[in-house]
Amino acid sequence: MTVALMWEAKAAPGRGDALLDWARTRHLTPAPPRRETLTAPGGRVLVLTWWDAPYGADLPELPDPPDELVARAVHRWRFETAD
Repeated sequence: MTVALMWEAKAAPGRGDALLDWARTRHLTPAPPRRETLTAPGGRVLVLTWWDAPYGADLPELPDPPDELVARAVHRWRFETAD
């Protein structure tokens, strides 16, 4: 089964580049088989990781960034392959 973890944060005003840099330098142990980092207008940063694991597996996740980098709490979601 494949599990995808989504981590999304909205940067504090003027801190979008700093939040993106912070997210890019967070390493997970073990590393996921696949990881993508995306951005959207308004300083939003999304990190997707894919794992070969059951839905409820204990998997490493990105932590919360420093408070000065974000405009609100981080959102996290977990999905499993439907097919």
